[in-house]
Amino acid sequence: MNMKRTGIFFGTQTGNTEAAANLIAAALGIVSSEVRDIASSSPDDLAVYDALILGTSTWGSGDLQDDWRAFLPSFDQIDFSAKTVALFGLGDQLSFGDWYLDGMGAIYDRLLERDARVVGPWPVDGYEYTESQAVRGGLFVGLALDADNQDEMTAERVQRWVGQIQYLL
Repeated sequence: MNMKRTGIFFGTQTGNTEAAANLIAAALGIVSSEVRDIASSSPDDLAVYDALILGTSTWGSGDLQDDWRAFLPSFDQIDFSAKTVALFGLGDQLSFGDWYLDGMGAIYDRLLERDARVVGPWPVDGYEYTESQAVRGGLFVGLALDADNQDEMTAERVQRWVGQIQYLL
C-alpha cells in the first residue's frame, strides 16, 4: 500500500469520535501522532497532509460538533484542490433520526465548495433513521457509525470502510 501522508482529525464531545479515529488509524497503520483533535488544530496542521480523514459527531437538531463548528470557517485558508479527503460521522440514529449524521453532511458540503476530492461513500443499509444531510445519491458521504445503538458493529464497519478507502488515500 503506497498511501500518501494522511492525517486524521476529529471533533468529540464524549470520546466516541476519538475512539473511532483511533480504530481507523490502527486499521490504516497511521501513527497516533497523526491523529489530532480539531479543537487544538490550525489550518496549517491540515494543510501539511496530502490526504485527510475527518470525523465528527452530530448533536441536537443536526448541529455540527462544537469544535468543528468553530473550525469550519478556517477551511477557507486551506487549499483542498489537491487533497483526498474521507469522512466518518457518529450519531444516534434512533433518538435523533431526523438529523442523523447531519454534521458529516455539513463538512462534506464545505469540502466540495473548496474543491476537495472526497472518497469513501458508505451504504445506508442497516441503519434506522428518518432524514440525513449526509446522504447523497443514496449513500452516506462517509462512514456512518452509531456508538449508542450499534457499537458492536463499529469495528467491523471500520475494517470494511478502510478496505475501501486505503488505496484511494
